[in-house]
Parts: sequence; structure tokens; C-alpha cells
Amino acid sequence: MPRAIWKGAISFGLVTVPVGLYSATERAKEIHFRLLHAKDTSPIDYKRVCEAEGVEVPWSEIVKGYEYEKGQFVVLTEKDFARARTEATQTFAIRDFVPARAIDFLYFDEPYYLAPEGKAAAKSYALLRDALAKAERVGVGTFVLRQREHLGALEPVGNALALTTLRFAHELRSPKSLEVPAAGRGWDKREMALALQLIETLASDWDPTRYRDTYHEVLRQAIEQKIKGEAVSLPAPRKPARVVSLAKALEQSLKTPRREPAKAAGRRRATGAHARRARKHAA
Repeated sequence: MPRAIWKGAISFGLVTVPVGLYSATERAKEIHFRLLHAKDTSPIDYKRVCEAEGVEVPWSEIVKGYEYEKGQFVVLTEKDFARARTEATQTFAIRDFVPARAIDFLYFDEPYYLAPEGKAAAKSYALLRDALAKAERVGVGTFVLRQREHLGALEPVGNALALTTLRFAHELRSPKSLEVPAAGRGWDKREMALALQLIETLASDWDPTRYRDTYHEVLRQAIEQKIKGEAVSLPAPRKPARVVSLAKALEQSLKTPRREPAKAAGRRRATGAHARRARKHAA
């Protein structure tokens, strides 16, 4: 069993459910690169240099500062940061139960799994999980992880409960400053009918195993070829079709056979946030 990265409890009303928090994502296969000197492929090292004196500065002489004006800083000490830290209550306190489809995609951030801590917690864990499923709602509340307060959404994913961190409202930018066409304008009825027909043709149930990180796979292939001393031989990128007429492009799309993505090796369970997003998108 993986190691819990946080142990605490879910609370709603006067009910408390002891739980452990586990990562729901896998990053072990990420490809990492180092910057090298092209001349001898030696790794590049970074030094902490004082801009005013031009000398390297040891960690013992480095402090953290906030630039409140250009070139003007205020220094914060470890005591200042300690005072600002949120009290680690070790509790995910549910403040509201909202409809499962009410939260916009933009708010979702990082998914985690929750598991009951101890046999005594199993009953209340199962009750909350199944009640959320029947009510088709998610529990929204806050909890402290790594000395920072997070907003989160709690929902059932199969037999487990998933807790997905959410972005706060102030963290999202408004799209009002973007130059985008007004809703309901810029197209004619025939183009809309063709677009809806194409959407229906490509309609499908959400299955995450249908999609693959092709960039990662092709990059890995290139790395393996370079290690073996072989010439890099990769598939040529597709050139986007030139759109002369929107209606003709839609009609041609409807005539083109649907390409089925290859199955990824090994099936992975989708997080509840992803599954709910697909349900909302299909609604």
C-alpha cells in the first residue's frame, strides 16, 4: 500500500471520518533533461551571484524579499512566514454540498485519493461515499496541506473517495479582456447544422485509455535512437489542412473516416474529477 502524504479527517456536521490522503497521479515516467555545455556535454551549474557585488553568495547570507516597487524590497524572515502560516487542523471540513456538474473545469487542479484510517472509519467512509453518489453532489471545503490552505471537492470514484484541490476564485483570470466573437454570431444555420452533425459523429463515452501521450512516446523513441547511435527517424508532423470554406471543411470532415486512437498499455482508473468533467461536457 502506498504511503499517505497526509493523515487527518473528513468532517461534515458532527460526523468525523479519519482518512489518509494519497496521490492519484503518476509522474515516474516523466522525461527530465539537464542543461549541458555543447562543447564537452558537461552539466551546467548555477551559482547565486549578488547583482551589486558580482560575487557568489552562500546560502547562510540569503534572505527572502518581496519587490513592492521596482528595485525596492521588503525582507521577510522565517518568523514572518511562520506567523502567516495557516493552522494545520488536519481536517477537511465540508462547508457545502454542491451539484456534481456545477463546478467549472477551470477550477480543478490536483486529484488525490482518500482511504479510511482504521476499521472503525470504514462505516462512516462508506456511508459518505454512497450518499454523495446517490445525491449526485460533491462536498466542497478546505484543508491544510504542506502549510498551505487548499480548497477541495470531495466525490466518489468507484469504491474510493477522491479529493481534488480547486483553484480559488481570485486565482482565475477573467476572459473579458480577450477579443472573442459574441455568442450566437459569426456563423449561419447551415454551418451550425453541419457542426452539430460532426459533434454527434464524434460523440463517445469517456474512456481515458483511448488517449496516449504521443509526444512523450515519440520523444522517448528519439532518445533511444540517439543512445544506440542511430539516426533519429520519427514520423513527419501532419500539415494542417487549408480552410477555404468553413462549410466545405465541415462537409469533408463528415466524409473522413474516424481515426480510433490506439489503446494505451495498461488501464488506469480515471479520477472522479475527470469523469465528472466528461459527464458535464456531454450534458
